[in-house]
Amino acid sequence: MPIGQPEFVENPKNRCPVILILDTSGSMAGKPIEELNRGVAALKEDILKDSKAYLSVELAIVTFGPVKLTQDFTTIDYFNPPVLKADALTPMGEVIEFALDLLEKRKQTYKDNGIQYFRPWIFLITDGAPTDAWQMAAQRLRQAETERRLLFFAVGVQGANTSILKQIALPERPPVMLNGLDFRSLFVWLSTSMKRVSTGKIGDAIVLPPVGWGQITS
Repeated sequence: MPIGQPEFVENPKNRCPVILILDTSGSMAGKPIEELNRGVAALKEDILKDSKAYLSVELAIVTFGPVKLTQDFTTIDYFNPPVLKADALTPMGEVIEFALDLLEKRKQTYKDNGIQYFRPWIFLITDGAPTDAWQMAAQRLRQAETERRLLFFAVGVQGANTSILKQIALPERPPVMLNGLDFRSLFVWLSTSMKRVSTGKIGDAIVLPPVGWGQITS
């Protein structure tokens, strides 16, 4: 099938899709949201240093609450870090469902345009507990990961309900509690991981860098 969409004609590289699910509920107001914004900016800055990764990594940002597509999928060279603001509740179930639907739609776009892609990553960062029903979304997420259709990472900021995050994440990849508000180190770690993915072959296993920015929950 011929490649149709201009973005894929200009850049037919294999894609590394990443969705950031970012908690922007009221409890993130002040220093937490400021550091989160700095961290997202650092992600772009670091990936741009790698000539292969910045053409392969595609980033989407979904914020909650309310659930909002803050940034649709785009390669890093076209990504402009948004200014996130804290407000409202924590509809975690709804946002996970939204992100999964967004990912399936993007994967279909790749297929329609003859673009190959690495296994997608979804990063959930939260400092609270769900304010909606989350169990069905967690079941769908776990099934997708079990079927190797994505990789899911849960990151808790101080105040996060880790017992619920453990029920959403797979046991072999438990939630990580962020060291303070060190979002920058987290996003540089993500950038380093994406560089390793983008230089490999689709389907290859990669060795992730050490998680120096947080503590794995037991």
